[in-house]
Amino acid sequence: MDDALVVAVRVKPGASRARVGGRFDGPHGPALVIAVHPPAADGRATEAARRALAAALGVRPAAVSLRTGAASRDKLFLVTPSGPDLIGRLSQLRDGAEPTG
Repeated sequence: MDDALVVAVRVKPGASRARVGGRFDGPHGPALVIAVHPPAADGRATEAARRALAAALGVRPAAVSLRTGAASRDKLFLVTPSGPDLIGRLSQLRDGAEPTG
């Protein structure tokens, strides 16, 4: 899977509004913070996070799959295919390097 990007994510379920952005130093290294409205029950927060990640990266939801962490706030998602645009967008979201203009 050379063309796949592994994205570490910290999910914050039960948020008042959905938000993708910020950094959390978790067990998988620097993670992207995703706040979602659904509670952490029946996989609803995980599914909401998967869809939010896809939207934030500009890929189809089918391109994002959960690799590990179904019952944890700390998750690894696999995004295929990968590319320099995705890596740059992930860095902007996680590390706050907002584009100017």
